[in-house]
Amino acid sequence: MTPTYEKVHNRFKFNGLHFKHEELKEVAYSLIKEGKPYERITGNFLIDWLNNKDFLIVNTSGSTGYPKQIKLKKQAMVNSAIATGNFFGLEPGDKALHCLPSHFIAGKMMFVRALVLGLEIDFVEPSGHPIFDYEVPYDFCAMIPLQLKHTINHIQNIKTIIVGGSKVTKPLLEKIKNCEPRFYETYGMTETVTHVAVRSLESKSGEKEPFFNALENVKFKQDERNCLVIQAPKLVKETLVTNDIVDLKSETSFKLLGRFDNVVNSGGVKLFPEQIEEKLQPVIDERFILAGEEDAELGEKLILIVENPRDSKESIAERIKFLKGLTKFEVPKKIYFIDRFLETVNGKIQRKKTINSVLEG
Repeated sequence: MTPTYEKVHNRFKFNGLHFKHEELKEVAYSLIKEGKPYERITGNFLIDWLNNKDFLIVNTSGSTGYPKQIKLKKQAMVNSAIATGNFFGLEPGDKALHCLPSHFIAGKMMFVRALVLGLEIDFVEPSGHPIFDYEVPYDFCAMIPLQLKHTINHIQNIKTIIVGGSKVTKPLLEKIKNCEPRFYETYGMTETVTHVAVRSLESKSGEKEPFFNALENVKFKQDERNCLVIQAPKLVKETLVTNDIVDLKSETSFKLLGRFDNVVNSGGVKLFPEQIEEKLQPVIDERFILAGEEDAELGEKLILIVENPRDSKESIAERIKFLKGLTKFEVPKKIYFIDRFLETVNGKIQRKKTINSVLEG
């Protein structure tokens, strides 16, 4: 029998204590009234989850467009939690560490997984460097790459860590190579109730597994642009067309190439900035992005934008020049510096706004 959103699992625990439905409401009210700002947000989410409505209003992050509010069915969130639990083998009584903010879907879903699957969840203050009891064994945790970077020396007691929200860099991949947990990168969005596909980050070579694999009841295809189309009837009724260009291996597996709206057409050659960024990571320490700039001869030329660099443009260009594996089209034709990238409220780079600010400035 499929669990429903009206029920609180009898093995659910919040910071070490078990609460039934009405008791959890009292906890939520207490968090709203007496808690710190991040706890008040959590209290408001719990009140919304425990009310009689069958939906939630959730904010998107705005990383690929303007932030907006969308309506998600609570049962779809339950279905997502079950799919995640099945994929990672989570069982009632397993212990989860929650260090994400409850503003957005990823943080909300950590609580939903605990409520539905009967997890014992420890909720700590969400920050770029979350503080938790490093000696406690955890079965499951979700982090953004920045959090993983800052806690890399303290995660030996976490069994499985899923990572999402932004790019997992090669230096971070090198660091997790010899760590104890199993690491997975997630693919998804608010509209799909967090992730619909994952790929393993574990590799002795320090390379990601190239293909994302679907969670249960999710299938993929491509449109005429070679962009990913998601069919996940238990999560969203409509077929969801994305702007993510993919190499489709099967109806349940794909390789992510880049965003359709980021593609640079330079002299008739289509360049995927995200793919080239992967190649440039070994020679640029700071955050950076690639983009296209209008060019009279090429139509568009590839440019590099670096955030608050320590080196000169000449030094960066010299290192790129001798980097193996780059074609002549993939070498940036111009380098720009910016003091700070424009970001969403949860720390994702706003590519279009950042690029426009550089080119217009």
